[in-house]
Amino acid sequence: MRLQALRAGQAANCRSRILSSFPHPHLVPRRHLATTHNVPSARNVDIASRTPPYQKLLSRLAEVRRVLGSSRQLTLAEKILYSHLESPEESLLSNTNNGRDIRGQANLKLKPDRVAMQDASAQMALLQFMSCGLPSTAVPASIHCDHMIIGEKGADTDLPQSIKGNKEVFDFLESAAKKYGIEFWPPGAGIIHQSVLENYSAPGLMMLGTDSHSPNAGGLGAIVIGVGGADAVDALVDAPWELKAPKVLGVKLTGELSGWASPKDVILHLAGQLTVRGGTGFIIEYFGPGVQTLSCTGMATICNMGAEVGATTSLFPFSPAHVPYLQVTHRGPIAQAASDIAKLPMDRNLLRPDPEAVYDKVIEINLSNLEPHINGPFTPDLSTPLSKFKSVVEEKDWPRTFGAGLIGSCTNSSYQDMTRSEELVKQASAAGLKPKADFFITPGSEQIRATLERDNTLSTFTAAGGTVLANACGPCIGQWTRTDGVKKGEANAILTSYNRNFPGRNDGNRATMNFLASPELITAMSYSGSTTFNPMTDSIPTPSGESFKFSPPKGSDLPSTGFATGNPDFLPTPGVPDSSVDVIVSPTSTRLALLDPFPAFPDTELGGLRILYKVKGQCTTDTISAAGPWLKYKGHLPNISENTLIGAVNAQTDEVNVAYDIDGKTSGIPELAKRWRDQGIEWLVVAEHNYGEGSAREHAALQPRYLGARIILTKSFARIHETNLKKQGVVPLTFANEEDYDLLEACDEVATRGLLDVLHSGGKGQVELLVKKRNGQEHVIKTKHTLSHDQCGFVLAGSALNLLARKGREMKEEVTRANELTD
Repeated sequence: MRLQALRAGQAANCRSRILSSFPHPHLVPRRHLATTHNVPSARNVDIASRTPPYQKLLSRLAEVRRVLGSSRQLTLAEKILYSHLESPEESLLSNTNNGRDIRGQANLKLKPDRVAMQDASAQMALLQFMSCGLPSTAVPASIHCDHMIIGEKGADTDLPQSIKGNKEVFDFLESAAKKYGIEFWPPGAGIIHQSVLENYSAPGLMMLGTDSHSPNAGGLGAIVIGVGGADAVDALVDAPWELKAPKVLGVKLTGELSGWASPKDVILHLAGQLTVRGGTGFIIEYFGPGVQTLSCTGMATICNMGAEVGATTSLFPFSPAHVPYLQVTHRGPIAQAASDIAKLPMDRNLLRPDPEAVYDKVIEINLSNLEPHINGPFTPDLSTPLSKFKSVVEEKDWPRTFGAGLIGSCTNSSYQDMTRSEELVKQASAAGLKPKADFFITPGSEQIRATLERDNTLSTFTAAGGTVLANACGPCIGQWTRTDGVKKGEANAILTSYNRNFPGRNDGNRATMNFLASPELITAMSYSGSTTFNPMTDSIPTPSGESFKFSPPKGSDLPSTGFATGNPDFLPTPGVPDSSVDVIVSPTSTRLALLDPFPAFPDTELGGLRILYKVKGQCTTDTISAAGPWLKYKGHLPNISENTLIGAVNAQTDEVNVAYDIDGKTSGIPELAKRWRDQGIEWLVVAEHNYGEGSAREHAALQPRYLGARIILTKSFARIHETNLKKQGVVPLTFANEEDYDLLEACDEVATRGLLDVLHSGGKGQVELLVKKRNGQEHVIKTKHTLSHDQCGFVLAGSALNLLARKGREMKEEVTRANELTD
């Protein structure tokens, strides 16, 4: 790891810097803190760069029809994906029985239209991109500063504190964005997924996002896939991005939501049916007459949480609700172009599924019969209808009260969500009631916040005692220090409209039970403070002694007078590269560190490996690489590696983050990993199902690789994490026989057989693990793998980045030679 400066020194030509000092707090204009850069007018956006290349996509769809035959019926997901193939014939006819068995078989080599990165993951993505030596990104890209902003006391306190505390990282991101032509959305501008929906998503688009909830944009008819930073770099350097062709799960929606039911309840209910693994290997495609009844932002909410069932992505077909949303967000020409395409004959229609398209599986949901759901605790797929929740709380002996109700976030901060919640607050306020639980509101973007402020929605919340947090992730990803006296290890409950509720995720307390629900349900329940309260049937006593019962909430899909622009300082920098800008990485930084390449795979089978740790039960990317206070080290691999697997449960002792060396000495997992690495001992981890579920956090692959991991052996993987491991040169293997998990223990010695042949043959063949236990007993463990030809190349090279950097050097050398010949 080189801790040095890249073109170090003061960036004389870098026009803007994160604010380094602030005036007296009473003189700070409310919500007017951001980077100070020249910004375009809100209505003067570059429509051309935000419009999908429709003519190119229609031409490519025609080529797909030619390759597969004109009678082939395609789902919407297939139309959009296949229209982004670099070579339809190569991807669709290779290893697919001449195109008959594409789903689950073909390796699709795709050319995405755009990339979006949030600040935590953008650091490592940019450090990797910089290693390739290119002058600019090959596709439009954006950076959104949202993860590194705390949410505790309110935006006016939290935002300047977060900017000051993360100045070095924000400076780095902004300078890199300007140098390479990436749009930079400063801290306070909004959460990546809301900003993407408002600015970049469009029907038929394909985008990669360095966050697992990037599929939020599918609510506007786009295919947006959550990936790690190394995958994003593929698109940024114009390399084809590889994806195993997903199967397609069709969800047919009928009826219409009413009363207390909301779009959030659609995905909460579906998560209960599918579980956190049920969507793995699938794209979820919604269809049916019920689609026409949903708002655009409601569809986005549903797509957002598709990540919680492991789906590759989720999307909706072109809908009448898309047109007014595009128009009100200053993208009228895109609305017109999409409307025209949606009217084309089906053989040329990119934005609707063919009428006889076949899904691998179909689930039907009648929206008219759907009731509100509450999911949790500790997993987003434990789904309970509201009418049964009280009895489940009592049966499971969960807390009867909850300390905080938190609404908003990337999942549920639309104008519709907030106005429906506002209407409930007005009802309760008229009855003289105040929330009994702490009440926090997170606007998803500056556009939403400014509009809610203009329309007096925020003042309704604050008058009732609510705290309005910054336009950022905040408590949803652990940037929250509670002030209600709950101690670490103390069982308690919170209700949130967020998308994920793994243990310890929000407040660092693994005993906190986070129950997921719609914003309106949480708002109503906050007035009772009770987890057993059902606002559809129960009443609350008022100060006057009367009984108060909520009426079903009402709201507006979109503001009648349009969206307010808000603070212009929150608009992005132009996406125009400037080679004169210096990108600063201080050699003494504890926050940022340039990357050294990982060593290549040896010319032999792996031998002398040791099992570092045998994990019991759920092991999410939060478990492998915790967020919260660790977010500040996202750009510094050595420092963030100190949290590797610290949430993992030892399968042999039930201890958390307690590892045993060969001599029986105990230590934390990162400490033992470093010790073995420094001793020249490479290692593997053994784990159970859905290893790496949760966020797209590539650090969960980078950190083990940095500390000496060569193999991860599990019963099954989450899709994004399995890909991230391959990108970093770690070999993901699954048990051919899951019962073999029981044969293995920490410190067992392991060698591979067949792995070298698999890598050199481009993925053909099988891998066996030869295990020697400390008592001398030996076992042969048969495994399975999903390594493609290209992924074998990543592992052999040491990482995908090593390959891309080599190609970047070759491209520069070719340009130099060409220039010399010209001279």
